Amino acid sequence: MTIRERLIEYRDGDAGLEGFFCYDESRHQPLPAVLISHAWGGRDEFVERKARRLAYHGYASFALDMYGNGRRGSSPEENQSLMEPFMQDRALLSQRINAALAALKALPQVDPRRVAAMGFCFGGLCVLDLARSGAELRGVVSFHGLLKPTGLTAAKILSKILILHGYDDPLAPPQDVLAIAQEFTRAGVDWQLHAYGHTVHSFTNPAANNREMGMLYSDRADRRSWKALLQFLEEVLR
Repeated sequence: MTIRERLIEYRDGDAGLEGFFCYDESRHQPLPAVLISHAWGGRDEFVERKARRLAYHGYASFALDMYGNGRRGSSPEENQSLMEPFMQDRALLSQRINAALAALKALPQVDPRRVAAMGFCFGGLCVLDLARSGAELRGVVSFHGLLKPTGLTAAKILSKILILHGYDDPLAPPQDVLAIAQEFTRAGVDWQLHAYGHTVHSFTNPAANNREMGMLYSDRADRRSWKALLQFLEEVLR
């Protein structure tokens, strides 16, 4: 096994972006690939660790950059200010993440016919919007994602969808879960949802420790959700 990693520069119009690409070059190429969308703080070590873990399992992985030039927030206030333009303009969000998908598919190590996407928190919303845009990919996985609808006319959704969710998440309460289930059912999507009891937001992040904001790590939900991810990727990409 020889894991290679490097930064990939790509663009969305005038915006210069910087993704983290990781793969095992000892495996037969082109490889099935996974696009990884970061939480509200920007592309960080957390998603880069996920990319390395997926490379170990035989996937080419690409941790994208929504904010440009690898920019990261350093406080909840700064994170919110970075995320807010995309929450206010979901068409811009869709355009930005589709640029990342195109960059990943263009890499010679990647089989563009076998691509999935996953995201955490804000990134979960981003990959769900990627599916809603009609992007050609095999599957989408949201980890404790924001579940708000776009308000835009959805294209035909081509990917299977897996939502991994803390049932007590205050940022995506049960009414949001019901709404997205109804949305994807009406759209005829092959979707599934795993809801973890006694679990709130950010349950995969060991650094999450803010009970007041409803953000708390759960070792049990983290382990269960990662196993669910690997099973789903095996189904849609192999």
